[in-house]
Amino acid sequence: MSQHLSWLEAGVVGAFQGVAELFPISSLGHSVLIPALVGGSWARDLNVSTPESPYLAYIVGLHVATAIALIAFFWRDWVRLIGGLFSSIRHRRIETRDERLIWLLIIGTIPVGLVGLLAEHWFRTTLARPIPTAIFLIINGIVLITVEQLSSKRGDRPTAYIDERVTGVESDERLARMPWLSALVIGASQILALAPGISRSGIAMTGGMVKGLTREDAARFSFLLATPVILAAGVLKIPDLLGPLGDGIRPQVIFGSVLSGVGAYLAVRFFTRYVATRSLRPFGVYCIVAGAASIAWLTLR
Repeated sequence: MSQHLSWLEAGVVGAFQGVAELFPISSLGHSVLIPALVGGSWARDLNVSTPESPYLAYIVGLHVATAIALIAFFWRDWVRLIGGLFSSIRHRRIETRDERLIWLLIIGTIPVGLVGLLAEHWFRTTLARPIPTAIFLIINGIVLITVEQLSSKRGDRPTAYIDERVTGVESDERLARMPWLSALVIGASQILALAPGISRSGIAMTGGMVKGLTREDAARFSFLLATPVILAAGVLKIPDLLGPLGDGIRPQVIFGSVLSGVGAYLAVRFFTRYVATRSLRPFGVYCIVAGAASIAWLTLR
């Protein structure tokens, strides 16, 4: 693959990455499908399944911008939580809300971190192809709709309004009471998102809802849980962009990263309010339709 990334390619992929990473529609899935659907030079330039892919380094590098957007949005919460971690280590205890929640997040991060380090290459080279990605996108949509239906039967329905008095601190009070095993299961569910087409935020949210969290608390936990994972994945690929794989595309990487960061910030700002009053079904329907349409287009053209 030639090391080429046009400004248009960088802009479109960067903007989609930022939004799709935090909406439950799979950013990596869109990063695989968009070039394949456009075809031509896009399909040649933007291929994550090759062994040494500048595009993959670009995509994962965009995660740094996404993680920075998440940190910017939740910065007050992360100040509290990091303070809780230091307090826990200093006093050798896990007692307060912040001390308990930060350790729940650490426990939830370990499974996907280990599997990502050991098996990311296999997932990418084996599954990061258009047709499997479209199939996984359909599965993602079915999971969203199914879990939403089960949650509605349980009585967890979207409210008709947003109570501004319900703050992140109050949500954290509830999350901190979560059993350790539940945090581990929710975190481990993110392993499925190593398959392009399965949304990291979506699978963590639905995992949280299955374990009894409200829609709002599940969304918050998924975003807090995603921040260190996304940041670590991006930081690990930064050396690739600074090396030969980044030659000739670094300005486009910066451009795409800015769009990704802005898109991610707006997406999390919108989605945290949306999920309090609305269902996940529209995202599920979108994934099913987009996946089926992609399969039809790629097989019939």
